[in-house]
Amino acid sequence: MSLLRLTAALLTLGLGAGSAQAEEAPLAPDLVRFKGLYKELVETNTTLSVGSCTLAAERMAARLKAAGYPDADIRILAPEDRPKDGNLIAILHGKDPRAAPLMLLAHIDVVEANRADWVRDPFTLIEEGGYFYARGASDDKAMAAVFVDSMVRFREEGFKPRRDIKLALTCGEETADIFNGVEWLLKNHPDTLKAGLALNEGAGGRLDAAGRPQFLGIQAGEKVYQDFTLEITNPGGHSSRPLKDNAIYRLSNALARLGAHDFPVALNDATRLNFTEVAKLETPETAAALRGVVADPTNAEAVAQVSRDPSRNSMMRTTCVATMVNAGHAPNALPQRAAANVNCRILPGVSVAQVQAELAAVFADSGIRITPLGDADPSTPPPLTEAVLGPARKVAATIWPGVPLIPAMSTGATDGRFTNAAGTPTYGLSGMFGDPDGGGTHGLNERIRVRSLYDGRTFLHAVTKLYADQK
Repeated sequence: MSLLRLTAALLTLGLGAGSAQAEEAPLAPDLVRFKGLYKELVETNTTLSVGSCTLAAERMAARLKAAGYPDADIRILAPEDRPKDGNLIAILHGKDPRAAPLMLLAHIDVVEANRADWVRDPFTLIEEGGYFYARGASDDKAMAAVFVDSMVRFREEGFKPRRDIKLALTCGEETADIFNGVEWLLKNHPDTLKAGLALNEGAGGRLDAAGRPQFLGIQAGEKVYQDFTLEITNPGGHSSRPLKDNAIYRLSNALARLGAHDFPVALNDATRLNFTEVAKLETPETAAALRGVVADPTNAEAVAQVSRDPSRNSMMRTTCVATMVNAGHAPNALPQRAAANVNCRILPGVSVAQVQAELAAVFADSGIRITPLGDADPSTPPPLTEAVLGPARKVAATIWPGVPLIPAMSTGATDGRFTNAAGTPTYGLSGMFGDPDGGGTHGLNERIRVRSLYDGRTFLHAVTKLYADQK
């Protein structure tokens, strides 16, 4: 479908910009079917405690088989010792076997949710006041449902892309410290996730307080998650005979120095583009500071002003923060041990060893042992070329005219950290606009606007076609 015809179709369906009557109009048959698919996926409990990703994968596989996908093109893979942590891999074959595949990546596991804490049942999809409410309504079953729906529609449309389109619905993104499906697949079935480009969660669109689209995001790269344990020991003694050499005091002094320390500013392409484009939407004072940092990252005045925003501060530098402290063994004894956890989010390209060395210099106490926990997954941010940005801009302009596409680097973590590290350029791109408060993601009463979900469905279907047909 041409973009002009796509725009006309959007306006007919009432999904384009300026369609106030859309929410009251009856749904088109294809949207009725999509809503049923989305409801089935959301209402399949996939929490770590009692849920099953395998069941969700089986239900989505059944949708694909009903659309005509052969069994040979659908696989559900799970570790033998974790049979409920299944991952679904499906393929729509393209015309050019030499072209690197396009991968549609979404996780189907969700964060735990306690019914007693929620206004509504978190595992029943409820439509109310223009929103869908449920655990996973946004993160990440919205994208997962859209991707399955698109794979079905591609088959129905007879769409034959230039390159293969891979669907990867994975388990364990929310509990990667216990099990992560993408990491497991890369180690045990690496062929399943090989691709030339992947679309993933990590960026949506931002609505203002009045519900108007401000900008559409595209995420390129993310910071590295790394915890460090700090520990200092001491012979201790009776609290009636205090000494200056006190483990709690020494650890406290080190943490106070960390609290006052700023890691150096280091901008990458995504951050530069983000600051440059966001400046066009900001007040003159904030815009000048953002442009000042882009022009000169050593501009102390501009850096100080931009740093007042925690998100922007985290985008432009490595951050480390104390998150847990444990010390002492008795109320009437000098502490024999004091320990803390420091959580770092490290810029791409900066090693864990570099951060550990900087922490040691900041603490200035050789008696404090610094131990990294786990293995970080450093990766280079994928390039923001016109081949990546162009299709997203082109489709977005038909749905949200005048709304800019703004790149960003994630300060959190997604499964893209594994796929980027494995050599697949992975971008966060959903086309789903969210409220400024985050919509309850990972918290209570998670929600997504009905219109945002349906618009995102239209956007992702069209943009996937453009990426899949690229030369």
